[in-house]
Amino acid sequence: MHVVLLVLISLFFCCKAYTNELNLFTSRHYPSDLILFEKFEEKTGIKVNLINAKSKVLEKRLLDEGAKSKCDVLFLADAGALYSAEKKKLFTKYNETRPLKLIPSSLKNEYWIGVTKRARIVFYNPSLIDYNEIKNFSYEDLSNSKWRKSIAIRQSNNIYNQSLVASIIEHKGENFTKKWLNKLVKNFSRKPQGNDRAQILSVAAGESKLAIANTYYYALMLSGKKGEEQKKAALKVKPIFPNQDGRGTHINISGAGILKFSPNKKNAQKFIEFLLTKDAQTLLCNSSFEFPIIENVPTNKLINNLKNFKEDIFINVSSYGKRQAQAFKLMKKAGWN
Repeated sequence: MHVVLLVLISLFFCCKAYTNELNLFTSRHYPSDLILFEKFEEKTGIKVNLINAKSKVLEKRLLDEGAKSKCDVLFLADAGALYSAEKKKLFTKYNETRPLKLIPSSLKNEYWIGVTKRARIVFYNPSLIDYNEIKNFSYEDLSNSKWRKSIAIRQSNNIYNQSLVASIIEHKGENFTKKWLNKLVKNFSRKPQGNDRAQILSVAAGESKLAIANTYYYALMLSGKKGEEQKKAALKVKPIFPNQDGRGTHINISGAGILKFSPNKKNAQKFIEFLLTKDAQTLLCNSSFEFPIIENVPTNKLINNLKNFKEDIFINVSSYGKRQAQAFKLMKKAGWN
């Protein structure tokens, strides 16, 4: 999720803070988010001033501005990115009102809260692999020599991969993960490259047998929004949700937190609560193809067809941030470029 659709929409140069404003930094890039922010303005009378950029760019700006910052909410697309901002003491604690209590404890902490979620799963080509061969698949199986030169995956600097490896460390320990990685890299079908859709395309073309990708990329391809060729490619592959017989499938989030120096903390709290309403959740997910963070939210058919699986709720997603540096170091040491 690295394409920036918006450059600078509003500058926060004014020193005076207005109670009818909300200053929002976000790394998300969906046009539907803009529609959602407009709905918040209409409902509350609170004007949303928006800056959109990559998470590290936003984090650096907040650190540079310090106590002079006028930003109220930071809305980011990975638990690791949220944890990075938390470690730099950018957030303040939110009030856990009733809407926020609905969020599972594994998808929030005292400084930020999950707003949408996604799963990082395995895709296979049924013309190359029989379902019975893979139906009980686990992340641990990715290192099996049976899959030598078979797996398409992104580079080690990708935060989604780092979060996945971090979850393996959290569950299985560093020694296991080190051995697992050393075997996994031997199973790469090619030098890691491209985005998640590129991995699915590789499997559809028969270049690779398995791909690791986030669920929403697959749904995006099936929707036809990335063109007919990518839709046809997505129709050639099938998803497998790993570890269904055990801890469940790896889950990550987009999430938001109130910033420490926010001049409009009450408005920030209202905004986060608004993101958790059913209408907001539907609008967010129907465009991004992520899963809603709360139950019984109506979404489109592509999301509904994917969402019935066992999720890993045994570790808090903040552990991805805690373990990401460790994960990246092990990935590089194993030869994952």
